[in-house]
Amino acid sequence: MTDSFLDPRLTERRNPRTTRIDQASPRQIVELIAAEDAGIPAAIAPVYDDIARGVELLEHAFRAGGRLFYVGAGTSGRLGVLDAAECSPTFGTEPELVTGILAGGYKALIRSVEGAEDDDNAGIQEMDAHRVRGHDVVCGIAASGTTPFVRAALGRAQTLGARTMLVSCSEPPAILRDSCEVCITIRVGPEVVTGSTRMKAGTATKQVLNMLTTGAMIRLGKTYGNLMVDLRAWNAKLGERSERILMEVTGVDRPAARAALDLADRQVKLAIVMLRRGVDRADAERLLRDHGGHLRAIIGDPPEVTPA
Repeated sequence: MTDSFLDPRLTERRNPRTTRIDQASPRQIVELIAAEDAGIPAAIAPVYDDIARGVELLEHAFRAGGRLFYVGAGTSGRLGVLDAAECSPTFGTEPELVTGILAGGYKALIRSVEGAEDDDNAGIQEMDAHRVRGHDVVCGIAASGTTPFVRAALGRAQTLGARTMLVSCSEPPAILRDSCEVCITIRVGPEVVTGSTRMKAGTATKQVLNMLTTGAMIRLGKTYGNLMVDLRAWNAKLGERSERILMEVTGVDRPAARAALDLADRQVKLAIVMLRRGVDRADAERLLRDHGGHLRAIIGDPPEVTPA
């Protein structure tokens, strides 16, 4: 008897705990999925140090004028696009700072593009099209660790002098582990539905991407304590949040907060410095430049949290 039908990739193995899920009630299905998801934090914990190295790599790249490119196919690629899209409104970054590159392009966001993940030439071409360079970081996302589009993109990025990372949920090929500066392998185990990596692997990957970009942005001074002080008020909800943050940090009322935000071109951090230090916009901008954008160095500690 041979075991050749067994796939070496952990994400492709069968889950012994869900082999009878097709006979389960709706409530039992929910419980089975939830039980599998409950193990995700424990799977991430062993790679905390790898994630921290990824945060450091991104921080250094951003400080040097570099960019982050996520590269992936299917669910993995869509998660990279999602994380990239959220950085600008959350942290006030330029849209080009974090970019998600998805095998198959924009149409693959909403519909599977047959064969896109196997197109290694496309992975190479994407690196050239985005003019990847030395200070940039290219982070491959591949649940299986073996996606040809991702492997080719990482190889080309290294040739162009960029730093590289890989986020996977199965042990990647030795050549990738040896060549990427950071490898984050989250061993969440076989999926509830065999091979459906939009489930545990997708959830774990989303958590890790959150940690990478959020950690780097915090290190760059994009938060004040845990307050989102570099957000961009592109809608009514974010505008209202900007006013609330300014009111909490400076003690002014809402009309005064709105007026200060108008003078600061809706930039929360700038408005905070203007109000707390009693300076005009030019002086506030100078203070922020001199202190690397970190508010604590300019106005001290943030206010205590009001109990809920």
